[in-house]
Amino acid sequence: MRPEIFALITAVAWGVGGFFEKRGLNMGNLTPQVGITIRTAVALIVLGAVSFPHWKSIPEAGPKALLLMVVGGGVVAGSIGMLSFYAALRGASSLAQVMPIAFTSPLFSAIVGLVFQTEKLTWQTALGMVLTTAGIAVLTTAPSH
Repeated sequence: MRPEIFALITAVAWGVGGFFEKRGLNMGNLTPQVGITIRTAVALIVLGAVSFPHWKSIPEAGPKALLLMVVGGGVVAGSIGMLSFYAALRGASSLAQVMPIAFTSPLFSAIVGLVFQTEKLTWQTALGMVLTTAGIAVLTTAPSH
């Protein structure tokens, strides 16, 4: 399957999931910490089962690759990012206040890639960054319904 299809599935899953997560947090009067713990526990079970046949590749990855996964995925994205996302979901009156900003992560990925020179700045990347920023401004400054 093409990467763009997986990216679209990701967007749908995260958008639909965010809707149900916000409802569950508010309906159950759950803290963001409890919400993310429930999400992570379920994901750990599912992902552990799906990844089990590939666990033998972990020692072969090397310590630097594993450190990048732990810090980038576990601490920064998985903990700081998810706790902040759940706090935003819990505190916002509508998803429209949270989702446009929270899902601008590709903008920050592109910036980090440019800073560390692992990505090239093309006119398409620059235009995408400008349009993303403009989209955030339009969606977050619109009057609430």
